[in-house]
Amino acid sequence: MSKIVITCALTGSIHTPSMSPYLPVSADEMVAQGVAAAEAGAAILHLHARDPETGRPSASPAHYAAFLPQLKQATGAVLNLTTGGSATMTLDERLAAPMEMAPEMCSLNMGSMNFALYPMAERISEWKHDWEQPFLEGSDDLIFKNTPRDIAHVLTELGAKRGARFEFECYDVGHLYMLRHFVDRGMVQGPLFLQFVFGVLGGIGADPENLSHMKRIADKLFPEGYVFSVLAAGRHQMPLAAMAAAMGGHVRVGLEDSLMLSRGRLARSNAEQVEKIRRIVEELGREPASPDEARALLGLKGADRTAI
Repeated sequence: MSKIVITCALTGSIHTPSMSPYLPVSADEMVAQGVAAAEAGAAILHLHARDPETGRPSASPAHYAAFLPQLKQATGAVLNLTTGGSATMTLDERLAAPMEMAPEMCSLNMGSMNFALYPMAERISEWKHDWEQPFLEGSDDLIFKNTPRDIAHVLTELGAKRGARFEFECYDVGHLYMLRHFVDRGMVQGPLFLQFVFGVLGGIGADPENLSHMKRIADKLFPEGYVFSVLAAGRHQMPLAAMAAAMGGHVRVGLEDSLMLSRGRLARSNAEQVEKIRRIVEELGREPASPDEARALLGLKGADRTAI
């Protein structure tokens, strides 16, 4: 039975607190949901932080420090910090926490792109915070910036200097070619962990044909080998994750990527999504990897070599 790495993305910069009462915002909520997700089978926890007073996405190292040590102690999971943060943050803001905490793993978006979230605003009738509506509606003029210079900076500061490895988030085929460029420059070494991202308006669509296409191009570009995982936004989350598992890949679920457990039903926790995908992958003959098995597969430095 082949091992499968389940990543759980607890909370992110996309969904606002108004969209689900179950989205973790405070440090206590992050710890409780992270522990439950790990117990359900998530080997990796992908982490953003929020300001507990306002619910806003936060880059503050203090907000990360409020939950990271507890998660490290309670779960043993790989703690994967975002370098994407929010499209409204500067690069220095986005890197503040991972630069200080030198985690085992970080996410890294492999290019700049439109990040259009504004259709979500049409589905919300009551707003919890005054920043939410303008944040979503204004995303029709929002660009997430990650230039080649930005990417090189992240690879140098977090990879070469601090020993982090990366979840290379590829929102379109061009991002695979950008990753190949950095491999050729000698700035990225294997094992490569590619996260194919589907369904964000501005990136590649959440079509099964696109997953097959991304896999074919990755096979062509990285003949030396790679590991791939799949996340899909919203209602596409579970179908494309199941397809990835059947193809021999790995999976990412969590409330950052979808607030739903099934049509018309909000997930009451991140763990519910992990439990669901675990049932699916086990029916396909896959066995969830432990955190240490994920570390070995991805060549991580180990939790004892972080500053968390």
